[in-house]
Amino acid sequence: MFCPHPSLRLAALAAVLICAAPASGQTIIDEWQDVKAPPAPELKAVSVDPKTTALLMLDFVLQTCNEQRRPRCVASLPKAKQLLAAARANGMFVLYSVPPDGSISNIHADVAPTPEEPVVQSGVDKFFNTDLERILKERNINTVVVAGTGANGAVLYTASGAVLRGMKAIAPVDVISDVNAYMEQYVAYHFAVAPLIAGNVTLTSVDRMKFGDADQATTGAGR
Repeated sequence: MFCPHPSLRLAALAAVLICAAPASGQTIIDEWQDVKAPPAPELKAVSVDPKTTALLMLDFVLQTCNEQRRPRCVASLPKAKQLLAAARANGMFVLYSVPPDGSISNIHADVAPTPEEPVVQSGVDKFFNTDLERILKERNINTVVVAGTGANGAVLYTASGAVLRGMKAIAPVDVISDVNAYMEQYVAYHFAVAPLIAGNVTLTSVDRMKFGDADQATTGAGR
């Protein structure tokens, strides 16, 4: 019986593996241009309990939320104003953030805080080196509605930070903005599929949100 040399057997196996390997690239570097976006995640209707939920208005400041840097943020302001009015009308706790180089006076007038609404100042994670966690726990908050800019900064890190601290997050995607649609899309996808985060962040829109037992949505628009 003929027994091929071990080196010949290895060469034959390598040839089989090479022929069986797909012709396309094996890394994202090779496949980037051909990647298709996944189906849009479902936006769900949510009922918000104003007593245990806080609205976080993140970094709606003139330095970044402007026509030059983030026109998409400017476009989101009417919806943000609608959400803010509904939250206040239902007695919800509202808290703001500004970036390290911002101030309360830099927040857009249409969505500016009242004197009773606290403001924290930090980078992308609004829990970092601030009293945000303490403030929320003192009010027995277990859910946060996260609105603001940028999607891949303050929104992504603060919503994730809330989840990692045992809270739920609600992300109304029409008031979450960035410099382009791709950034907003990948943040929404991250919320939908990321380990620990998925299942604890609900994707919704302003017109899909109701407060308490109210039968009417925030304005009724879009229904």
